[in-house]
Amino acid sequence: YRLVPEVCFPEQFYDALRATKHFLQPDVLAKYSVDPSRIALSGDSAGGNLAAAVCQQLSKDEHLTIRPKLQALIYPVLQAFDFNTPSYQQNMNMPILPRYVMISYWIDYFNGNYDLAHSLLINNHTALDVGQALSFRGRLNWTSLLPSSFKKNYKPVIQTTGKAEIIQEIPALLDIRAVPLLAENETLQLQPKTYILTCENDVLRDDGAMYAKRLENAGVEVTLDHFDDCFHGCMIFTIWPTDFSAGVQTRNSYIKWLEENL
Repeated sequence: YRLVPEVCFPEQFYDALRATKHFLQPDVLAKYSVDPSRIALSGDSAGGNLAAAVCQQLSKDEHLTIRPKLQALIYPVLQAFDFNTPSYQQNMNMPILPRYVMISYWIDYFNGNYDLAHSLLINNHTALDVGQALSFRGRLNWTSLLPSSFKKNYKPVIQTTGKAEIIQEIPALLDIRAVPLLAENETLQLQPKTYILTCENDVLRDDGAMYAKRLENAGVEVTLDHFDDCFHGCMIFTIWPTDFSAGVQTRNSYIKWLEENL
């Protein structure tokens, strides 16, 4: 898919969707000797976002004759609604992906204004008086979606008054093509068997855990593969001289699940 700053959302989503739908054509699968009953969508980080969003879109396409058997999401980024989940609070200054960097990535993706970064950081865009966000609040209530081992002693950050103009300026903040964690239950019920890998030392840990719980609540078979001693992006560190145990163990666990389920 094309990258920012040349193009911004929703072009990356449509690039990934077009490529996937092209690949799922029977003649294309036959050309590459692909078993149409054994196809998975997968991605890590921003790629996990696109994999989840594309999978949701495909599930609603009534004309599709071949569908993915699985989706496998590696420390995916799935929401821009709450930048104060326990993992965002716990890992706000964690190397590789501190919170301010993740917020900057969202602003880049949406071609937004960096002046909004602080308001996003304190959840002004989803305050109680921001009407556009009200209908989504129940879909991202981490106090009910996360296990106690993730919640620890962190408290929700919910502003009473905020800035509705942020959503007016960047409506994509609530667009499920960009934030698939906010999808309605009817869409979640259509998702295939799912694998989600999360790492403790990662602001995105709770994105993956909440999506796993919402999918499970919708009746989808889900494996949440959590690593207490790993960090965002660790799976790329598998080749000398950066062959870290964190990379090797996450990669091996991911591949093992695919071998057993695909």
